[in-house]
Amino acid sequence: MLAEFSVVPIGTGAGISPQIAKVLKIVAESGITYKANPMGTVLEGDWDSVLSVIKKCHDVVMSGSERALTTITIDDRRGKESRMEKKLESVEQKLGMKLKT
Repeated sequence: MLAEFSVVPIGTGAGISPQIAKVLKIVAESGITYKANPMGTVLEGDWDSVLSVIKKCHDVVMSGSERALTTITIDDRRGKESRMEKKLESVEQKLGMKLKT
């Protein structure tokens, strides 16, 4: 499955990069396949592994905030692997060009 998520601390001021750095450290150390982007992070793996990582990320933000807004979008498709790369490759093939990632 693919899951895109973001965790936003609320009540900690305008700068949130210290909290996001903690989140991405958890993601990077998890061993799960991921891609970070300016608005969130995409994870690829099995249901339990993906949701476990997201929960740890939410918990680390809550440890330093009174409130956190976590958004998760899940794309679960049976029988397909390496979807993070293959989905973009399919679109690029149809476009006839490489996209910026």
